[in-house]
Amino acid sequence: MNWESIYRRKVSDVATALGVIESGNRIYIGGGAGVPKHLTQGLSARAPELRDVELTHILTFAEAPYVAPEYAESFRVNALFIGPNVRGAVHAGRADFTPVFLSEIPDMFRDGTMPIDVALISVSPPDEHGFCCFGVEVGTTKPAAESARIVVAEVNQQMPRTLGDSFIHVSRLHHIVEVNYAIPEAPQGGASDEHLKIGEHIAGMIPDGATLQMGIGSIPDAVLHHLGGHKDLGVHTELFSDGVIELVNQGVITCSRKTFHPGKIVSGFLFGTKGLYEFVDNNPLIEMHPTDYVNDPFNIAQNENMVAINSAVEIDLTGQVCADSIGSRIYSGVGGQVDFIRGAARSKGGLPIIAFPATAKSGELSRIVPMLTQGAGVVTTRNDVHFVVTEYGVASLRGKTVRERARELINIAHPKFRDGLKQAAKELGYL
Repeated sequence: MNWESIYRRKVSDVATALGVIESGNRIYIGGGAGVPKHLTQGLSARAPELRDVELTHILTFAEAPYVAPEYAESFRVNALFIGPNVRGAVHAGRADFTPVFLSEIPDMFRDGTMPIDVALISVSPPDEHGFCCFGVEVGTTKPAAESARIVVAEVNQQMPRTLGDSFIHVSRLHHIVEVNYAIPEAPQGGASDEHLKIGEHIAGMIPDGATLQMGIGSIPDAVLHHLGGHKDLGVHTELFSDGVIELVNQGVITCSRKTFHPGKIVSGFLFGTKGLYEFVDNNPLIEMHPTDYVNDPFNIAQNENMVAINSAVEIDLTGQVCADSIGSRIYSGVGGQVDFIRGAARSKGGLPIIAFPATAKSGELSRIVPMLTQGAGVVTTRNDVHFVVTEYGVASLRGKTVRERARELINIAHPKFRDGLKQAAKELGYL
């Protein structure tokens, strides 16, 4: 039987496709911008028939109607990274959070730690050989689909075809729902003066020929803004957005001096505008891979001059980084921060960087604090932190004593908080 016949035999509507879900199942939902929207919205109709169904996913850029209080007996989310759409449910106790490095999620699906009964995914139409592409979200979705007992796929006419380890054959799909809607987009821009100054400091640290890890948001955009004069930069990152396109077009990002996948931008997932999705479609410059490959610190470290740029909620005077919670209230997740900080630390010439504005709440709070807020989680240990950047400069912590670290960090705090930090450091015995 040829693949076209297999494909047509598996096409169904949403209700029929979701009929495979049973009470007590664990369901994986495709993450990032690769959310199968029709399937996730269709879950609500099955709620009266189901009990104790676990829905697990990373950050998803779409509505999450299944976390509404009225569905609490039917569905319970287990977020591997908390996004705005499920944060309220987690804080209310109707949803769970599992702390995990992004690099380790695929193996949890494969080794039985978190077995998947049904994977709900979004893919491109099949090519001439019957292979569909995971498109904008390969990272955790491909491993989940390969591990699941049943795979239910939305085949979206607007999903770009990205290259790399990013394909699944139609014979591996159990139900197919044909759809045609735009991939979720992220607004661009919005960097403040503080972000631009941080970007300027970081850009000054980056040598020509370096390989970059950056996500989306104001700080990555600000760094990219200041890199126009650099040469032969590369990209190896869990996520990238539109800011990369301009530097590719300017000839700044060529990947020609990369020592791991030379000539290729390596990533796990994408989130940006329609322009980004058009740019990556069938583009040989782009290679997409699962996160156990992209985020493996050993693979990251094979890039010489690897620059990892990550952020934080707060950092204490010894260098402990909280990036996933506000006090005891978990806000996001570990993601790939530790994967890339450790990978960059082991790279020849690597630069592991933690970057953030010096203050929060419109300048009312210092992000550099004597001690982390009670209940705050340590995502990156003080042993892993090499450089910390705010709009006030760069603190170099590697090889420094606690006394030296405190001084370095106080020097890049907002000036109005420095005296208080010095006094607290003395009381703690750091100075």
